[in-house]
Amino acid sequence: MLKKTKLRHNEYYNMQQTYDDLYSRSLNGNNFYKLVNTIDSEENIRLAYRNIKTNKGSKTAGVDDLTIKDIWHLNDKEIINEVRKRLNKYHPQPVKRVLIPKVGSDKKRPLGIPTIWDRLVQQCILQVLEPICEAKFHNHSYGFRPNRSTHHAFSRMVSLMNIGRQHYCVDIDIKGFFDNVNHGKLLKQMWALGIRDKSLLSIISKILKSEIIGEGIPTKGTPQGGIISPILSNIVLNELDWWISSQWETYKPQRMSSENYGFRSYARKYTNMKCGYIIRYADDFKIMCESYEDAQRFYHATVDFLNKRLGLEVSKEKSKIVNLKKNSSNFLGFKVKLVKQGKSKFGYVAKTGMTDKAILKTKKKLREKVKEIQEKPLPKSVLNFNITLIGIQNYYRYATTIYMDLTEINYSLLKTMKNRFKNNAKIIKFSETPPAFKKRTKGIQPNTKIFTIQGTPLLPITGIHHKNPCNFSQGINNFTEKGRSKIHTNLRAIPSDVLAQVMATYSRSRSIEYNDNRISKYVDQYGKCFVSGELIGIDRVHCHYIIPLELGGTDKYSNLIIVDWFIHKLIHMTDIQKITKVLRSFNLNQKQVEKLNCLRIKSGKEPIIM
Repeated sequence: MLKKTKLRHNEYYNMQQTYDDLYSRSLNGNNFYKLVNTIDSEENIRLAYRNIKTNKGSKTAGVDDLTIKDIWHLNDKEIINEVRKRLNKYHPQPVKRVLIPKVGSDKKRPLGIPTIWDRLVQQCILQVLEPICEAKFHNHSYGFRPNRSTHHAFSRMVSLMNIGRQHYCVDIDIKGFFDNVNHGKLLKQMWALGIRDKSLLSIISKILKSEIIGEGIPTKGTPQGGIISPILSNIVLNELDWWISSQWETYKPQRMSSENYGFRSYARKYTNMKCGYIIRYADDFKIMCESYEDAQRFYHATVDFLNKRLGLEVSKEKSKIVNLKKNSSNFLGFKVKLVKQGKSKFGYVAKTGMTDKAILKTKKKLREKVKEIQEKPLPKSVLNFNITLIGIQNYYRYATTIYMDLTEINYSLLKTMKNRFKNNAKIIKFSETPPAFKKRTKGIQPNTKIFTIQGTPLLPITGIHHKNPCNFSQGINNFTEKGRSKIHTNLRAIPSDVLAQVMATYSRSRSIEYNDNRISKYVDQYGKCFVSGELIGIDRVHCHYIIPLELGGTDKYSNLIIVDWFIHKLIHMTDIQKITKVLRSFNLNQKQVEKLNCLRIKSGKEPIIM
């Protein structure tokens, strides 16, 4: 069964139809005036908790030193009331400033970490803004959007070079984009998208102006690290996407009836249009052009547009026009260039590889993992090395020269590995490794030598080959039934009305963590009793603690089980006569009794002897 986690969560809390409706209305050009009513709805808030609780960010404390673990003991009503109270008179808490290393540089990137309550508020807003904005965003914007990835953006660039014959690339670098977004302009752009709820716009404005500890109140920029920041950044640059697109890609004038010109010929002869296609991932974008003249016109026009319309400055040192037949262009960690193929005069094809920075970064990262293995020669250290390597291989495998790039990395690390592993490692042939290991590394010669630490082999660095990138299928959409069908299948084992009832009949006295995990457990068991294996009537669904709270149990998913109401009584009963009476009505077999006794023992009760 196809499954997208966030879409499944939408089903759990009966919000998919609401989001679909927002998307449809936005696509029709409707304006939205009472969005806060949807944002602070009970279901949307409970869903927001569900979506953020497993995020790494929720385990990072803000200025109040609280994480998700400090609020998951609160019940649903307390969480809902707190979020509503904050939305009603919103005053965000200060943002914690954290500096993290910047990829391929000695500089550090600033992150703003909101408090856990502000993160929850932002998640509630994001869930409602996303379907509205998705209907208005450009097809070839790929950053921080559902179902899209860096590889889709990279694939689009390669396709335009190979098939579209766009052999010139306009590289424009925006100076400190995230730190220089104009707040007033952003709010006007949201208004233009149809988001006309003034109370929501006021909340967004306050989020943008959240005090940053040690720096004060910002007058511009979107704080990186906030849940809502990526969608706000996309709103800012969406205007750029559509402006560039309108110059050629989405502008189609009627042809002159007396002339039999194609669109491109007509446009060149009778208009002043520039031929170009935008590909954007966050603030990193390319404009692909057919000729140097078009690229030059796009370059100057785009610099002017960014400056005058969006108030953004361009780095002239890093911005340039690249003839891809002569020079390479870097995009999302890949180095891209056109090379001649065969004897054909026009036979050019994209040659792609890891950028120089990516190779240096990979060498540094793997050296650190090798050092870690030397210091702690344990299977866990080897596993950490293998996981890191798999991540690198999976990301860069779409480069045509991946094997050569990894060979270079392998060669530079070989001496380091031999020196650091000489006392702790054995060398075996690849043919001697386990079958599961061989499955992961196809194409390796049987006689290739592999390092092993305590019987755990290290994956060979060159153990992967090129894979053709795929363009994003524009039919995929989280907010239409047809668009979801390619990536997600609705729950069939449990009817939607039953699931909605389970969601609605939550415990008012238990924690939100308990109630959220209760839904997951019910779905996981297909609505059947753990002991009897039979479907449970909705009025008889009980959630049992495997290890009771008084014995050290928790509200975690692993400590909960769904059982029939009568079975639940049997787990806790101590009166033999009552147990016998209830057992007669169930007629449990030996295996079922064993399951029941297992739960009784963990609850501190005596097993039932049949």
